[in-house]
Amino acid sequence: MTSDTGIDPTVPPSGTGCAECDAVGGWWFHLRRCASCGHVGCCDSSPGQHATGHYRSTGHPVVQSFEPGEEWYWDYAANEVRESGPDLAPPGSHPADQPSPGPAGRVPADWASALHR
Repeated sequence: MTSDTGIDPTVPPSGTGCAECDAVGGWWFHLRRCASCGHVGCCDSSPGQHATGHYRSTGHPVVQSFEPGEEWYWDYAANEVRESGPDLAPPGSHPADQPSPGPAGRVPADWASALHR
């Protein structure tokens, strides 16, 4: 891991969905992957906001979008987006057939009313 960025490009993601939401049968809007340890958590629009919770509990400052086709990073410590960064260990996103919001079968019909704005 490089100490100046907190990014370890060798660590694979923790799974294909938000670890905390999966543990309790919850759902998410979009996913973020910790660039330090690979933890996959849900975004701040999601009901659980687990990616930010992971940052607060661990201090790991950088996440990358875990959405297909997106490669941007968010730096919590600097409060800024980074358009690019190092390639992280595969896979680079959740499976393309996994819907957003997701996962299939756990998203309530009124999901949009539960989003944080």
